[in-house]
Amino acid sequence: MAHHDPINLMTPPAGLAQLNERSREIFRQIVESYLATGEPVGSRNISRLIAVPLSPASVRNVMADLEQLGLIFAPHTSAGRLPTEAGLRFFVDALMQVGDMTEAERQSIQSQLASVGRAQSVEAALDEALTRLSGLTRAAAVVLTAKSNTRLKHIEFVRLEPERALVVLVGEDGQVENRVLALPPGVPSSALTEASNFLNARIRGRTLAEARLELETALTHDRAELDQLTQKVIAAGVASWSGGDSDDRQLIVRGHANLLEDLHALEDLERVRRLFDDLETKRGVVDLLGRAESAEGVRIFIGSENKLFSLSGSSTIVSPYTDATGRIVGVLGVIGPTRLNYARVIPTVDYAARLVSRLLGG
Repeated sequence: MAHHDPINLMTPPAGLAQLNERSREIFRQIVESYLATGEPVGSRNISRLIAVPLSPASVRNVMADLEQLGLIFAPHTSAGRLPTEAGLRFFVDALMQVGDMTEAERQSIQSQLASVGRAQSVEAALDEALTRLSGLTRAAAVVLTAKSNTRLKHIEFVRLEPERALVVLVGEDGQVENRVLALPPGVPSSALTEASNFLNARIRGRTLAEARLELETALTHDRAELDQLTQKVIAAGVASWSGGDSDDRQLIVRGHANLLEDLHALEDLERVRRLFDDLETKRGVVDLLGRAESAEGVRIFIGSENKLFSLSGSSTIVSPYTDATGRIVGVLGVIGPTRLNYARVIPTVDYAARLVSRLLGG
C-alpha cells in the first residue's frame, strides 16, 4: 500500500540485509522510542526493553554497528541514539507493521463526509476530510485539488450595478461559485439574458477549462447571431473565468496548530517555524504533492527525500483520490515531523482518500 519516492530515496547501505534478529530488535526499539518521545534513547534503557536479555555493553556494541551502517546517530547533547532519515526509511519499508483504524475512527470520518457530501460542495467535503484527518493524526492535513474540475450545469448573470454583474456558476455536484464581472457601458438586461442562454446551450457537462475552449470557438462562428454588447458580455465572462492565473491547482492546509504540540526544545520550535514557511511557499508544496499523483496508494516522503522540507526535517504521507471516472483529480494527506506515527497515519490517509474517491464517484 505504501510507496516511497524512487527519485530521491537514499540508497540503504548494503549491510542492512545482513542485520540479524537481535540487531533489528534493538534498532526497532530505538526508532519506536523516538517516534513515541522524540528523545534519544541509551543502551541501558534499550537493554530493559528488548525481549532477549542483553547487557548495556552488548547493546552498545550493536548500536555502534547500527551507527556505522548509517541507521542511527548520536546527537551532540546526549549519549543516546536517534534514527537517521535513512534509518527511518528502512524502518518504514522493512520493519514497520502497519496498524489499522478502529471502527469508531472509520465511522467518525465516514459519517461526517457522508453528511457534508449530501448537503454541500466537494470543497466542503474535502475541508471536512482534512479536519478529521488532522485531528486523528495530530499533524497538519493537506489537499491538492484542481480549481476547475467541477463540471458545469448552469450559468446566470445577475446585474448588481449599471456596469457590474454577478456571474453565478452552478456545478453538476451542486457547487456554486460567484464572480463579479465588469460590464461594458450600456448593456441592457436583454443582453444578459441572451448571453446566459447562449452559454447554457454550450457549457453543460463541461469543466471551466473545456467551456472556455468551446466558447472561444463558438464566438468565432456565431458572431452573426449575437449583437455586439452580448458578444462583449460573453467575452468578458470567459476572461473572468480564466482569472489571469495560469495555476489551476489549489492547496488547502488545516491543523497547523497540531505541529506546535509536544515541542521538546528550541530546535523543535525552529523546525516548525521552517515548516510553516515551507507551507507558505505553496508552489513547492504543489510540486511535491503533484509527484504523488502518478502512483497508486500511499506515498511517503521522509525529511530530505524531498528538497522542500529538507531544512524543517518533515515527513509527508499522501494518497491520490479519484473522481467518478476513476481519474486522479487530487492528493490528500498529512505533513508533520519525521517522528510521525507512521503505522497509524498510513492507514488513516489511505482510508480518507478512498472515502473521498467514493464520495466523488457518487
